[in-house]
Amino acid sequence: MQRVLQRLFGHNGYPLSALIALLLHGMALATILYWSGESASAELELVQPTLVKALLIDENPQLQERQRLERQREAEQLRQQQLADQRRREQERQREQEQQREQERQRQEDERRRLDAEQLRQQQLEQQRQQELLEEAERQRLDEQQRRDAEIERQRRLREQQQAELRRQQEEAAAVAARTEFELVQSGVALIQQFIEDAWSRPPSARNGMRAVLRINMLPTGEVTAVTVVESSGDGAFDRSAEIAVHRAQPFSELAEMPTHVFNGNFRTLSLIFQPEDLLN
Repeated sequence: MQRVLQRLFGHNGYPLSALIALLLHGMALATILYWSGESASAELELVQPTLVKALLIDENPQLQERQRLERQREAEQLRQQQLADQRRREQERQREQEQQREQERQRQEDERRRLDAEQLRQQQLEQQRQQELLEEAERQRLDEQQRRDAEIERQRRLREQQQAELRRQQEEAAAVAARTEFELVQSGVALIQQFIEDAWSRPPSARNGMRAVLRINMLPTGEVTAVTVVESSGDGAFDRSAEIAVHRAQPFSELAEMPTHVFNGNFRTLSLIFQPEDLLN
């Protein structure tokens, strides 16, 4: 059957066109016989459309050729499209591979940078640790040196204090043997009074008869630690001048020669009436 069809449709469709033409002519002939009673002009009109149809059928091979060429063109377009799609997929695959290679390169670069940064951080930590060890060793050395210096200074001061205490005890014993406590107190107070009056600067507001009672706190060395006006003269400038005179006159080094019990009982806290001689009248 397939071979029969190939024979019928072979050679660009001409056997099929001839068969169709014969069939149409046969139909036309039958029509002519049926309408034999009609005029000759009618017969011509019937035959002429048949010829036109035959001509249209004869043009069918060209249409088929155009259709074949169109199919070939469409097939070629499809092939070109497939090739383009294949090239596009290949380009996309290459781009993806390039992106993957770039990502891998970037990952390796980041990892290298991370390792370098970690190595640098470890080096800095080690340097910092070494520096801290050096600083700690230096601090310990300085502390030890300060302790040694402090101990040496303490021993020196202790020896000086012991020597001073020995001298003081010797002088105290000699003073006790030579003078009575009352004489010592009287002479000490008078001496302090004289030193203060000598160091006093008379303020413009000072008047005859002014006096102030001062409380003077002292050390055994004769140094003054505090001066307080316990009874005011009524004139602030005069009171302040008295306090200033005490600070100017100290230290009362003569007190260092007094026995300890005499100093503690009379001079550690001394109440002194300050009334300069030029204000007595």
